[in-house]
Amino acid sequence: MTTSQPPHESRPHDHLSPYREFTREAWASLREQAIQPLTADEVARLRSLNDRLSLDEVEAIYLPLSRLLSLHVESTQALFAATQRLTRAPDAVTTPFILGVAGSVAVGKSTTARVLQALLSRWPGSPRVALVTTDGFLLPNAVLTERGLMGRKGFPESYDSRKLLRFLSDIKAGRRHVEAPVYSHLTYDVVPGAVVSIDEPDIVIVEGLNVLQPARLPPDGEHIPFVSDFFDFSVYLDADEALLRAWYIERFMRLRETAFRDPKSYFARYAALDEAAALEVARDLWDTINLVNLRENIRPTRQRAKLILRKGASHQIEEVALRRI
Repeated sequence: MTTSQPPHESRPHDHLSPYREFTREAWASLREQAIQPLTADEVARLRSLNDRLSLDEVEAIYLPLSRLLSLHVESTQALFAATQRLTRAPDAVTTPFILGVAGSVAVGKSTTARVLQALLSRWPGSPRVALVTTDGFLLPNAVLTERGLMGRKGFPESYDSRKLLRFLSDIKAGRRHVEAPVYSHLTYDVVPGAVVSIDEPDIVIVEGLNVLQPARLPPDGEHIPFVSDFFDFSVYLDADEALLRAWYIERFMRLRETAFRDPKSYFARYAALDEAAALEVARDLWDTINLVNLRENIRPTRQRAKLILRKGASHQIEEVALRRI
């Protein structure tokens, strides 16, 4: 007699890993009776340029994930309330649940973050879900140029880490009207003086390249906070390097026909290039900047995520790895 493996045990060495690995089909079964709350038009609006998000993807991947996150939100809030009672904390405030979404350029982080925001806000009680990208916390181009960092934009050193940590600390402290800076992908720069106000949300989604990046530990053991200290749950979007390169180049070429044609665009100079020259620029930008950042800073943080969503060539999530509790 033979015994079959549970559907989630997709690899023979899985018991040695800190993750439980699910096939797409096994993960999709976890949605149970959850009803799809989004329409095809809503999914189309949530989808980023060059992404191929479908209703089927929302049902198979994101509905089960939103159920899991809803459970985590409830349990985290209950634990927080119990701890406040135990420690007799004065003037206790409800702190928001913070979800981090990380991954490479062109992997689809923005789409994932927006879909989760839409789904989580429709769970019972209609929680208030805010979405913040770390792009707004990049140093202004003028500062990056002065420091010789324009070629390393998106690398950890290109962010105003103190401002980002202060923002997350204020959010976690339950402060009202916490402001985040605004970034323009058209001008490729932080918008001077522009802010978005986050006011007592139930959930905050923080999306960015290096949000799982740890700080270098000090030899004297002094506490140095880093962004993921403030996360209650984290998701990493993963894909093979060759796919990421192809998606980045494809997106660049599409932008060359659309956003780059705007005279205000930082990349307007690329719109006039012929196809061969534009392809060469896209490949060079990927190979010299984005691939280096992926290998040095982004991918090494993958194993720090609570959940890993792995994409295949079709942009669909093919495997899900959930960290064991």
